[in-house]
Amino acid sequence: MSTFLPTWFQDLSPLLQSLLAGSFTWGVTALGASVVFFTRQVNRKLLDAMMGFAAGVMIAASFWSLLVPSIEMAATQGVTEWMPAVIGFLIGGLFLRGADAVLPHLHPGADIDEAEGVPTSWRRATLLVLAITLHNIPEGLAVGVTFGAAALPLEVATGATLAAALTLAVGIGLQNFPEGIAVAMPLRGEGISRGRSFWYGQLSGIVEPISAVGGAAAVLAVRPALPYALSFAAGAMIYVVVEELIPESQRHGNTDLATMGAMIGFAVMMVMDVALG
Repeated sequence: MSTFLPTWFQDLSPLLQSLLAGSFTWGVTALGASVVFFTRQVNRKLLDAMMGFAAGVMIAASFWSLLVPSIEMAATQGVTEWMPAVIGFLIGGLFLRGADAVLPHLHPGADIDEAEGVPTSWRRATLLVLAITLHNIPEGLAVGVTFGAAALPLEVATGATLAAALTLAVGIGLQNFPEGIAVAMPLRGEGISRGRSFWYGQLSGIVEPISAVGGAAAVLAVRPALPYALSFAAGAMIYVVVEELIPESQRHGNTDLATMGAMIGFAVMMVMDVALG
């Protein structure tokens, strides 16, 4: 697939590639938030199916794009193959758990008295943005780490390619669309203007290009940490899926629909990663 990528993109530094890829995923979040300009509400069943789809994409990306390469790279470093994957995966989950316990936030669809993190008087809009922002951090890291890995020699980053990194960015971008909707639409439903609802919705994705560049820089600076960085991003993403996306997609009784959405999302990302990456 890399032969079909524009030459100018292939010639960019991994930091610039990560910035562009992270900006793309942020842009798709903004695209989802822009739905607020066309309607006051989105069909609940459709939104739950889309949230399930996002969960499926993240699960597949965590395995195919992050954990499998982590295991393969550990083998080339002479390390017990499963060790970096397990250590990084668990630390990634613990990192999100710690941030979840400290940072005030409110999951979409929840009442204000269900806000998590330290007590605060912040408004609902701010708490909603922070909730999505929190789980966009590992997504950005995952994109940056894969672009950083693709720039390293093959003997260091076995199986890491620019095409695989781009495929992951596209997959994460796809699942960011419903996230933008999930922030903007509830705010619009509460009477906040379309412009402000869109602003808050897209704002939740701004952390992705920032964390993408940070992930790429970290990998390039500390090459032996690459398997751990990949599995760290995977653990953080799986934590988000289990703690937020799946419960939210099934909160309104559309369990089967959300589950089928997750199955389709997993299948789509698996095909993209295996066939294109």
